[in-house]
Amino acid sequence: MLKELNNDNFSEETKNGTKLIEFHTSWCGYCKKQQPELEAMEKVWIGQVDADNAPKIAAEFNVNSFPTFLILKDGKEVERFSGMRKKEDLMSRILKHI
Repeated sequence: MLKELNNDNFSEETKNGTKLIEFHTSWCGYCKKQQPELEAMEKVWIGQVDADNAPKIAAEFNVNSFPTFLILKDGKEVERFSGMRKKEDLMSRILKHI
């Protein structure tokens, strides 16, 4: 399940549990190619932050390349990686933290 995150809902949505967050932009070609892999992960909660619309969140996590992924556990960063990823890679990274 893809959930658009912004300045209003980011803290509330990420404060509990293990969450996969993707930072992206509308102009990023790699981000557009990444989208089908994320959509294929139907049963996994994935938060998406458009860095152009939520620059405060991107700055808080020092994100400046796209796509960048964070795994947060109870609101704290436990893993970070960048670049296009297959759904299998994303799943294995999430499962390490559950």
